[in-house]
Formats: sequence, structure tokens, C-alpha cells
Amino acid sequence: MKTIKTIVFTCAIAIGLISCSDDNNSIAQVETKILFTSNNADGNVNIYNVTNINSVSKSTLTTTATAADGVYYDGDENLVVQASRSSLGLEGYAGVSIATSAINATVTANVMSGLNMTSPREVAVNGDFYVVADNADADGNSATSDGRLFIYTKSGNNFTLRNTITTDIKLWGIIFIGNDLYAVADTTNELAVYSNFLNNTSTTTLAATKQIAVEGIVRTHGLTYDAMTDTMILTDIGDAGSGTDGGFHVIENFNSKFSGTANGATLAVNQQTRVAGSNTVLGNPVDVAYDGATKTVFIAEAKNGKILAFNNISNGGNIAPVYSTDLASASAVYFYSE
Repeated sequence: MKTIKTIVFTCAIAIGLISCSDDNNSIAQVETKILFTSNNADGNVNIYNVTNINSVSKSTLTTTATAADGVYYDGDENLVVQASRSSLGLEGYAGVSIATSAINATVTANVMSGLNMTSPREVAVNGDFYVVADNADADGNSATSDGRLFIYTKSGNNFTLRNTITTDIKLWGIIFIGNDLYAVADTTNELAVYSNFLNNTSTTTLAATKQIAVEGIVRTHGLTYDAMTDTMILTDIGDAGSGTDGGFHVIENFNSKFSGTANGATLAVNQQTRVAGSNTVLGNPVDVAYDGATKTVFIAEAKNGKILAFNNISNGGNIAPVYSTDLASASAVYFYSE
């Protein structure tokens, strides 16, 4: 869910993906906006060109996975990575350039990890470190809140497991902000942070550095952060069995608001913007991505089987998506631009 922008000194055209302008031979900025998605219905990676939200095109990487969750794209290596819930490992598909007019392909994972996990969910990336949240019960006691974070290092065609961290919260969504790992506390309305997370190099149990409640949320799942605008977005699945009570919260000036909320305290709902209601089609929004340049929120809606986009979020409320398309058991979204 990272945004990357690059100033390009030459003008290239990829049909349906990027456009450029020439103003008296001046330097042109070429920007491509792509949404990568995973799902638990067939395990394929669906790729949406969202450069123009009013004219979205779709292509598909057909994979050997039958169910998948967290997804990530490394534009420097043209590498798509997803956490496979069928093989229980990380699977990378190399050679996927978005600067092509024909991404549709059947692919085989050629960058792989060991099959270490039990119930992989979100993926967070920091340099060559790939962290996967596993929401399986770590200690076998359902009365305790715990999960595991699998820390892999990427080298060549391998993801090597460096160490595993057992957490004091149930896990789902995770994201890096600098060297700090933020994680939702599943089954609650809480957000936790593990400061300087990658400094923990041994297999151990780790308590959150800080944990706060987010007023107005029933049960959070997905999260994303945009550094350009200092915006955090959290999804609320509400009652997991309902297909109508989901929503998401937008927290602008996130760093100051999080810092100003004491450990164990609550971030007030009047410091957030909530989008929810029957018009939103949000029932079980499990993941979220954000284009800070256009203030567009992308949602993986699992219960209703949708990929949704909202760009009229300033006042929140019961608003309709500006884009909606079917994707059965949608599980993860990752926004990339260059």
C-alpha cells in the first residue's frame, strides 16, 4: 500500500496503462496508478489500472494458489508477492512489469519462502524484510489474545525466515511507518505499535509498545498509511456475519493524534472521519489502500465480494463508491504508482 512517484525524462506510452504530455519538449511526469488485489476464492492476483477511476481496466495473473491474502508489488524488481493461504508461504511472481499492455498471464511462483505459516494475512515490507501477520491461535488457548509475525528476508529467489515474533494481540492488518510496525488488534477496536520492530532479531514474545482504542470502530481489520498526507485509514468490519454494517475511518494528522493519545486511552471519534451506511456496500471491509494525491480509498470487501473505491470522503457519512467491481472473497489490496 505504498505510493511511489518517479520523474521520468523521456516519454513512453504503454497502451491502457500510462499517458504523457509534451509541452515544448519539457520534462513530463508520467504517472501510472495500479491496484493489486488478492482473494480467497481462486488465489489469482487481479490488477486494476486506476489511473482514471472513470475508466478502469483489469488484468489477471493466474496463479497456482487457491486462496491468498496480503499482496505487494516491488516496481524495482517487477515482482508481485502474495501470502498464499493454500501453500502457507510467501509466493513471488517475477517479471510482472506494469509498463506493458498485456499483463494477463498464467504465472508460477519463482521467488518462494518455506511453508512456515498457519493462517497468513497481511504483508508489510521494509527494504528486504517481508513481515507476514498470522492470525492463528499461537498458544492453543482461545481465551488469550495472541498471533505471530513471520519475518522473512529476501535474497535472490528466496524468502528466508529470519525469526518469528509472538504478539500479545490477535493479528490481521499490519503496516510499517518508518521502522515502527503498526498492527490492528483483531476482535477489538484497537491499534498497536511495535517500535523499531526489526531490531527484534530472535524468536520471542513481544508486547506492543503502545496500544490505543479507536472510538466508533467495532472490529478493525485493515489499515493503511500515506506518508505524503500523514493519513491513516482503518477499516471496521462490525459484525463479521453482517453484510451491511462495515465502514472505514480516516485519521488525518495521524502522527500527532496517535502521539497525543496515551497508552490505553481512546482516540475520539470527532478526530476522525467515518464512512459507513447502506449506500457504501461495506459489509466486511478486510483491507484498504489509499491514493493520497487524489484522496481515493480502495477497499477489499470480503462479505459482498467487491473491490470498491471512494474519492468523496471529506465529510464522511453514507456515501456511494465511485467505483465498484465484483471480486469474490476479496482479501487484500495494494496501491502502487510511478
